[in-house]
Amino acid sequence: MSGGRVVAVTGATGFLGRHLVRALAREGAHVRILARRDAEHELWNGIALDVVPGSLEDVHTLERLAAGADAIVHAAGLVKARDRAAFLRTNGDGTRAMAAAARRRAPGARFIAISSLAAREPQLSDYAASKRAGEQAAREAFGDAPDRLVIVRPPAIYGPWDRETLAIFKAASQAIVPVFGSGRAAIVHVADAADAIARLAMGIGDARLYALADTNPDGYTISQLLSEASRAIGSRPRFMRIPAGVLLTAGTASGWWGRIRGQTPIFTAGKAREMLHPDWSVAPGEMLPQAIHQPKISIAEGFRETAAWYKAAGWLR
Repeated sequence: MSGGRVVAVTGATGFLGRHLVRALAREGAHVRILARRDAEHELWNGIALDVVPGSLEDVHTLERLAAGADAIVHAAGLVKARDRAAFLRTNGDGTRAMAAAARRRAPGARFIAISSLAAREPQLSDYAASKRAGEQAAREAFGDAPDRLVIVRPPAIYGPWDRETLAIFKAASQAIVPVFGSGRAAIVHVADAADAIARLAMGIGDARLYALADTNPDGYTISQLLSEASRAIGSRPRFMRIPAGVLLTAGTASGWWGRIRGQTPIFTAGKAREMLHPDWSVAPGEMLPQAIHQPKISIAEGFRETAAWYKAAGWLR
């Protein structure tokens, strides 16, 4: 590769990663990605990618990925796993391995660790604990070079190609929709999240911890999220409030049933505790300065676009 800023990306074939690659290309970066499988996606049409085959478990592969890069965006991670150990292996140890490779093979490069807003409350779930462990691993690796480390904590990310938040739209399409809790949660459209991370990868902004959110960082109640989703798909459900204990019991049952069937459900007791947490809002001081990046997509616009995409793709009737 010649000219331009070389940005290496893990997790490029995931939901956020696909959009991130496109955002980086728009910024003028030469993008190098780690991929276990064929690296093709319609979002990448016309983008010349440097593909390094392999996984986070292969130190030599990580060193090839990092070699000579100007920035490394570590977006790989698990959102569901069989147990705490599996979460920690990928989200904690994987971050440690990638950060170590970056220190060895990319002198002076900015390292951007994609964490989660859940890392604020590591006691809630195995996932949250593993994302906090990943942050700590990155800080330890860059302890003598904190000006090279950026940690990004996105909230729930939604948009085209996302299968996890599809559940909100499916729930909103039912005649009766259960609602729970009274907390507020920030969200962000994937395009806004990808644009913010791409700006950081291009060397813009200070090296510190940032949280992401949409145009309303105060967040939304579950009733507001479901109401907006129902408007986006044209349904008129009736909401039925359920006690927190019922959600926790359902999460526990889902986790056990998944183990029995040899599956890894995303809805577990830990996820239920995350969902019931009262405050996933984002303070203005946690976000990127407006001079660097401003979220553009409101929940109304983003949910309309996402619902239309789900319907066109056959994911939602």
